[in-house]
Order: sequence, then C-alpha cells, then structure tokens
Amino acid sequence: MSEYTVAIHAAEEGGFWVEVPALPGCFSQGESLDEALSNAKEAIETHLDALKQDGKEIPKDSDLFIGRVSIAAPTTPA
Repeated sequence: MSEYTVAIHAAEEGGFWVEVPALPGCFSQGESLDEALSNAKEAIETHLDALKQDGKEIPKDSDLFIGRVSIAAPTTPA
C-alpha cells in the first residue's frame, strides 16, 4: 500500500479541489471534504494505472509537508 500527500483547496464556487504534488496533472474535486478525498483516491488510482499502462515509472511520494506560516499584515505608508 502506498500513500500520497494531497493539497486540499477550498473552491471559489464551493466545495473543494485536490491536487497530488507527487503526480503532476492529478487533480480531483468534491462538494464536501469527504467526497473530495474519496474522489482524490480514485484519481490517484486511475493516474497510477495510466502510468503503468504507458510503461512509466510510478513516482513515490516525497517527504513533502504542507504547513502554514503566519505573518503580520503589511502596514500602509503614511
């Protein structure tokens, strides 16, 4: 069993969209977080199947960590 890091984004029109950094071009979406993650799993499986059928190497997920950094809002010059 393999694991892939996913980045989950809130969609402007509602719901969520998901990207898989280790698999360029692998995206998915869903109306709820659970649906987006379920659809992402299916997208990853489909993407990996296509790579295998094309005889391409299956990328491993790197040690990618997604985090947040807080900064102070810039001030407006007087």
